Formats: sequence, C-alpha cells, structure tokens
Amino acid sequence: MDTRAAIAQVLRGRQIDAVAIGGSAGGVNALLQILPGLPPHFSRPVIVVLHVQGGRQSQLAEVFQRQLSLPVREAGDKEIIVPGTLYFAPSDYHLSVETDGSFSLSCEPPVNFARPAIDLMMASAADTYGAGLLGILLTGANHDGAAGLAAIGEAGGVTVAQNPDDAMVGTMPEEAIRLRMPDLILPLSDIRSLLSMLENT
Repeated sequence: MDTRAAIAQVLRGRQIDAVAIGGSAGGVNALLQILPGLPPHFSRPVIVVLHVQGGRQSQLAEVFQRQLSLPVREAGDKEIIVPGTLYFAPSDYHLSVETDGSFSLSCEPPVNFARPAIDLMMASAADTYGAGLLGILLTGANHDGAAGLAAIGEAGGVTVAQNPDDAMVGTMPEEAIRLRMPDLILPLSDIRSLLSMLENT
C-alpha cells in the first residue's frame, strides 16, 4: 500500500475537528515545509506548541502569517477557538484547550523542561476534541509530546509522528513511537499531503 492510500485508510470514516502540532529543535523549519500547503479554505483550527527561547516575545505568528493565507494568531487567555485559524502558544506560557472551546494560559512550572509544554496542550485538546483530534509530533530533542500524543490516541484521535529519519532531531518522535505506536509515521512531505487531504474527508 502506498503512503497516500495508507493515509486515506486512516482517515476513512473519521471527522477531524482540530489539529494539534508539537515540535522543538528544528520545528520552525518543519512547519515551514508543511503548513504553507494548507488551502485557504481549511476549515479546522490548528494549534501549535513549539519550544522557543524563553524571556522574549515569540515572532512565530508574524513569520507564519507571511507564508499562509489562513489567519495566524498567538493564542490568548480565554480566547474562543475559531475554525480555519492557526494558533501558536505564546512564549513562557503553558497553553491548554478548555472544554468550552477556549484557550487558557498559565505560568505553572515547566513540564519536561518546557513552557509551553506540548504534553499539556495535546492532553487538554484530547479531552476537548476526543476522536475528532489529529495530533502531529515533529522533530525535537527531548521527550515532551510523547505522552500528549499517546493521550490523543487513547481518546480515539488520529496520531502522527514525523519519521525520525526525516527529522532534524529524532528524539521526540522516537519517544512517541516507543511510548504508543502512532497511527502513521511520515516524513514531512507526507504530513503536508495528509493535511491537504483533510478537506476531502
């Protein structure tokens, strides 16, 4: 079975309501390879946690708004999540998805040495969206995101890890694969195809 057919098989019969993406070392470059492929009419919110250097304001929203036709925002506390929008976690705040469809920000201690932590965002999004969530874990040098991706799988959502051989740093996807086998293990080119295929499901 070729990769596109494997993706279609995983997506068949599923309704994906939101996308949660995490990454660390090399994550900006990875996102620049997959997100510009999103069509302008993409109808789901995309929530991203990237580990960025603390103590300074993140420029991710500005960088990606120049590359995408979708609206791109830094997530705000108590902000209602809008479909068809790309959200980035702000620097130095944990980002959670609340069951009322809003974001919450907190300054609780780092998790896996990270704030924002991918695990917290993904686990909270899994609680909110359940089987309607697609989780994608990209390149990174620590174990953050493995438990979060597992939580998405346990809630019935679709889980994707970047192929460690394709990643700038394979530690993060390798840990996710070790902890709970994802539905798909893909290089960035196929993750981009997966996102574009969502509009046909």
